[in-house]
Amino acid sequence: MNKTITIWMLGNNGMRNPNRIMEGFKVFAASPFVGKLHGPEYEIGFTNFLNEKGIIHNEKGKDESGSHARKWRLVFERNGLIYRKLKPSEGSQEELGSVDDITPFGQAFLKADTYPAIQELFLRAMSTECSKIGKTSLHFSPLRWILSIMLELEKRTGTSELTRIEFALWGHTTTPEDGLSNVVDHILDLRTRRQVSPSKKAFDKKEIEIRGKFYKGKSGNFLDYADMNMRYLRISGVLQRKGRGLIIASAKHLLAEALAKSTANNKPIIEDYRMLCNGAPLPTDNENVAKSVLNDLMRQMKERRIAFDISDLPLNTSAEINIARRRLESIIAQTDEIQYAQEQRNQWKEISEYMSLLIKGGGKTVYDEDNAIEVPKDETPAYLEWTLWRASLAIDHLVNMPYEVRGFKLDSDFMPVSAAGGGKGDLYCEFEDFTILTEVTMSTSSRQEAMEGEPVRRHVSDAVLKYAKPVYGMFIAVRIDTNTAETFRHGIWYAKDDVKQRLSIVPLTLAQFQKYFVAMFDANKATPEAVRDLLVECESQRDVLEAPAWKDYIGRHVIEKANELKKNLNAKAWDGRWYRRAYMDDGTPLGSLENDECKIDSISQSWSIISNAGDNDKKFIAMESLENHLIDRENGIIKLLDPPFEKGKQNPGYIKSYLPGVRENGGQYTHEYFSCGQFIANMLEI
Repeated sequence: MNKTITIWMLGNNGMRNPNRIMEGFKVFAASPFVGKLHGPEYEIGFTNFLNEKGIIHNEKGKDESGSHARKWRLVFERNGLIYRKLKPSEGSQEELGSVDDITPFGQAFLKADTYPAIQELFLRAMSTECSKIGKTSLHFSPLRWILSIMLELEKRTGTSELTRIEFALWGHTTTPEDGLSNVVDHILDLRTRRQVSPSKKAFDKKEIEIRGKFYKGKSGNFLDYADMNMRYLRISGVLQRKGRGLIIASAKHLLAEALAKSTANNKPIIEDYRMLCNGAPLPTDNENVAKSVLNDLMRQMKERRIAFDISDLPLNTSAEINIARRRLESIIAQTDEIQYAQEQRNQWKEISEYMSLLIKGGGKTVYDEDNAIEVPKDETPAYLEWTLWRASLAIDHLVNMPYEVRGFKLDSDFMPVSAAGGGKGDLYCEFEDFTILTEVTMSTSSRQEAMEGEPVRRHVSDAVLKYAKPVYGMFIAVRIDTNTAETFRHGIWYAKDDVKQRLSIVPLTLAQFQKYFVAMFDANKATPEAVRDLLVECESQRDVLEAPAWKDYIGRHVIEKANELKKNLNAKAWDGRWYRRAYMDDGTPLGSLENDECKIDSISQSWSIISNAGDNDKKFIAMESLENHLIDRENGIIKLLDPPFEKGKQNPGYIKSYLPGVRENGGQYTHEYFSCGQFIANMLEI
């Protein structure tokens, strides 16, 4: 396949996050630019309008060409939210609609009030076959095309997974014109050769160079545009994240099959444009297909033993059937979120890594070619709420459900869609005897107090009135402005009928919280009580010290408490030759010579180095033990733990559900491989 390569794009460089489209479109719909987005005057005007509304941050004089407006116009057109300007060869403008006017589909988009509803609208847009195939008369749907590739992969290999590099080289660089079987052959050939390559990074680079010979743009676009296109495809809800790649969502598998039956057509393009602008039909709009999808969903739920009841709902039309389907999808999403929450206690190191990225203002940590974490610089507020939510789930012992804790929206991969809206607090963590309301901000300027002082106190006040138990406020920012600290030091708020309240609100920097968070987990003392005690002790000096001194006291106290936990780690977590992993509820150690299973765990040894929490002499002994017990040179792996869990009485949670030697149950796990590799670099700095 040596023809010239073209990369299709669902978004553009100025709109890499499809979740932003809704906020931008709402601003557009309320602007004087409806029907007026073409021409320099209107493009510059709309750019300035977006800037004024805080949708973009365009410094005066930086871009006066109106390019921002053109990028937004393009995503509005591609998703059928406004009528595009037709080329003469495409048909009559009158047959479609007035240029830049909001379409019927755009009006429906504005009314969508839940994330699942927004997902379905994006699905309708992306399933429409509006992308032209080269110079032919054919046009196709990239979503349907990718689904057909993944289903063929599933047929041949047993899984629909499509990795990042596979998508980059043979996904968004191909169309139905290239032939489904031919494309999948290339993907499987790439996969086979990559598996035996000693260096995945070098292999990927070479393959991009080879494929790039037939591409006129920069070779870096293969991966860069792949990340963007996969993000757009995932917002359809049919596809989910798998590592850095994609997999078909199990709950939407039958729908995916129906969509993939047709990938291209040669109808007059204006017919597809009209369909797009009026809300393209989905297979589930057909009553028989809707019933099949619903029945398949119920089958999956029964297999997973998820309780449901739709006996109160009529099922006579496709619309009624789809209402029932969405109810079941909501139940599945909540069930999956509960499971996700249960896994977070074992993900505290990754959570801490996200905190580090947020402290830096965003960025990426790459573990290897297939595994990385990222905080997009323009999405730091949403990621801050999400990271602190995950931290709360990791600390555990919540009385309320994980979806009740958060105010922000999640996608189907449990990644943040947007920050919480105004009117309520960010994170409500209710425990047995008290509640912690966590408020966060990325603001570091002198405007921090003006932006956060009033709403944070109001939210804490509302929580005090709502919960029949003590409420503690925790305010977390990258930097705490002294005026903000002064406001929370007083903590005065007048509730209804001028009832005076003295609120408990402790300001912490994200770095301070991270230090204490890590120390708690290092010492196996991560409990809600440990967080509450820290807040109470920090608060104890607010009437004694002025704001600057109070801030200093909080900083010193966090360090002192973290060091106390560190001492406890070295005194009580040391097993003689390595660090123990944890303690069960009955006090039985895990990761100890006492155990028949999981005598030694790599996490504790690696983290004693990375966190610098272990004594220097114990670090070397622990890593020597790791080398002796966990490094399998014959097979070229570093095991997570040994021996794996199998028949023993201990129940460490979900990892025991994996087969012995697989993933977290004694296999090689990427994060820990990275951690062990970091040992040498860290030791050089001791």
